[in-house]
Amino acid sequence: MGKAQALRAALTLTGNALAGACLAPCCACCHGPLESPLDGPVCPRCWEDARAAGGRYDGTLRDIIHAMKYEGRRSLAVPLAALLRDRHHATLAGASAVVPVPLFPWRRLRRGFNQAADLAALLDLPVVHALWRVRPTAPQTGLTAAQRRRNVRGAFRISPFLRRKTRARCITDRIVVLVDDVMTTGATSAACAEVLAEAGARDVRVVTLARA
Repeated sequence: MGKAQALRAALTLTGNALAGACLAPCCACCHGPLESPLDGPVCPRCWEDARAAGGRYDGTLRDIIHAMKYEGRRSLAVPLAALLRDRHHATLAGASAVVPVPLFPWRRLRRGFNQAADLAALLDLPVVHALWRVRPTAPQTGLTAAQRRRNVRGAFRISPFLRRKTRARCITDRIVVLVDDVMTTGATSAACAEVLAEAGARDVRVVTLARA
C-alpha cells in the first residue's frame, strides 16, 4: 500500500471513529455515550446509582423514572420491574393479583401508556385492571398532604370493565398488591386501597419504585 493510500485509510478510520462517537446513543441519565446501546438506554454506572438510591425519589433513579414516563422509554420497565421484585419480594409473596394505579383516560391516551401497568405486567402475578379513575386530578407535586388527599378523594372506583369472575377470583377475600411508580404522601395509594377494600379485598399492599 502506497503512502497516499495509507493516509486515506487512516483518515477513513479516524472519520468513522469520530462519526461513531458523535452518533452513538447517549445514556438517558448522564448523557454519556452508551457502550452497549442494545442493553438499554441507561448505562451500567447509572443503574448502579439507581440501585444504591434505596428507593429514594432522587438523583439517577428519578431520572430513570422520568425517562420512562415522559420520554416514552418503555423498555426501562423491564429493569425497573426487576428492582421492584427484588425490593418488595416479601410484599408480593402470597398475593393473588397486582392492580396498577390507573391514569385518567385522556392522560392515558396522551401518554400512550400507563407506566404502572407496564411495571405490573412484569411482576409475575396476574394483572387485574380493577380500578377506574373517574375524574382528572391535578399533579400531586407541590401540594400539601391535605391538598393531596382532597385532590384524589372520590377519584377512583371499581372499573366498569372488571368481570365478575375476575373479581371473585382475584379481588374478593384476596391479597392484592397495588402498583405505582412513585409514592409521595401515600394519598393516591390510600384512595385506591380504600376502593379495593370496599370491593372485598382482604389485604391491600402497595409497591412503588420510589418514595418522595
